[in-house]
Amino acid sequence: MEIMLRPILTLFLTIFLISHISVSKVSSASAATITLCNKCPHPVWPGIQPSSGKPILAQGGFHLPPNKAQTLQLPPLWSGRFWGRHGCAFDAAGRGRCDTGDCGGALFCNGLGGTPPATLAEFTFGDDQDFYDVSLVDGYNLPLSITPLKGSGKCSYAGCVRDLNAMCPVGLQVRSRDQRHVVACKSACSAFNSPRYCCTGPYGSPQACGPTAYSRIFKVACPKAYSYAYDDPTSISTCSKASYLVTFCPHGSLSNNN
Repeated sequence: MEIMLRPILTLFLTIFLISHISVSKVSSASAATITLCNKCPHPVWPGIQPSSGKPILAQGGFHLPPNKAQTLQLPPLWSGRFWGRHGCAFDAAGRGRCDTGDCGGALFCNGLGGTPPATLAEFTFGDDQDFYDVSLVDGYNLPLSITPLKGSGKCSYAGCVRDLNAMCPVGLQVRSRDQRHVVACKSACSAFNSPRYCCTGPYGSPQACGPTAYSRIFKVACPKAYSYAYDDPTSISTCSKASYLVTFCPHGSLSNNN
């Protein structure tokens, strides 16, 4: 699944790149790092999907026990997304499945994206400025935050730290295999496949596609995260010369649904 950048973010990136490109220029960007930290009370299997043409990091996924962290060195100008898989079981060959965020039944996603719903941390690194966001456009499975470290500029926090599974409307709920718990919350687009909720067809512009009752639930709970496709003004963060901390379950606890 190829990563689709948000429409207004794409415009910002185009303007930024045009203003900084020269034929003879060699990128001077220093490699940043992203540290993935698990504060959930259960293991998380981070998934990593690079944008088209970008290198795959850590084979696209790994196991991260509670209260552990792993730091990844990023190539200059890398872009891609991270998400947390949970309820996973893999055999010695790395085959298995996850209750949420599964990427083709494999421990190593190797370029594949996660099956929605999944909370996403999205990054685009530039020579002088990085763009990042936490997105619920593909739904929600785990609390997730992005914290910039030692950067310059606005460098704001982004995230969704509330347990949306506990407040997920019935029509959006994904339940555990035994049907006892809500383990993820779909976006309205994924649940109903309607142009109105997906911002497609006659609703394919910011003017035509505004927030809905469903996306407002996400936005009220998580004001620093994307709630639907055109939720750009309050959802894109920028920072320069930073490294980043991506934390699963930043508050360290969830409702009893995992």
